[in-house]
Amino acid sequence: MPRNLKKEPVRSDGKRSYWLLKTEPAEWSWDDQLRSDGGVSRWDGVRNRQAQKNLKSMKCGDHCFFYHSGRERRVIGVVEVVRTWYSTTDDRGDDWEGVVDVRTVAEIGRAVDLRDIRAEAEMMKDFALLRQPRLSVVPVPERVWDRICEMGGGFGGEDNEGEDKKEVLSGKIGVVSGKAIFGPPLEEYWTKKLEEEAGKGASDAGNS
Repeated sequence: MPRNLKKEPVRSDGKRSYWLLKTEPAEWSWDDQLRSDGGVSRWDGVRNRQAQKNLKSMKCGDHCFFYHSGRERRVIGVVEVVRTWYSTTDDRGDDWEGVVDVRTVAEIGRAVDLRDIRAEAEMMKDFALLRQPRLSVVPVPERVWDRICEMGGGFGGEDNEGEDKKEVLSGKIGVVSGKAIFGPPLEEYWTKKLEEEAGKGASDAGNS
């Protein structure tokens, strides 16, 4: 688990890309992700070269569906890339053995099953989850991302233009149906962030 995250910019064009990360819940589940230090975990164990290529294409700020494979086969939540691809081997290691770091954003309102995704045949026809089912890391077209979010009732970390700043920040600590979904370290982070935002707002008002 990385303790010091490298500060990296989002894409130069400001555009976010979307991905899907598969995991066997017996090996790393959504609950494990929620319990991770500060909501951040290292996404490792990817061996397929095409999947590694997809990992290498990720940029900070990209969003990923957290997908339980195996018997469950469903989208559970959303994580955000906070550190781009880096090798976990020494200088003599295989350049394809690398990882990214991801941070919990929020649980999706209702888990979206694979069978429901398949039922949207026309919308999902270009989705690699269906075309290349063995890949553990796949890109998600924006229209597919939007549709799956709609099917799942959204998630707590979505940006909501025009809403109160506090409500948006509260969403980023995973408030779903009024219940925080991950642990104290990240709650403390966003509590401090809210206090800083409130202090800055008061300062700006005093100087106006």
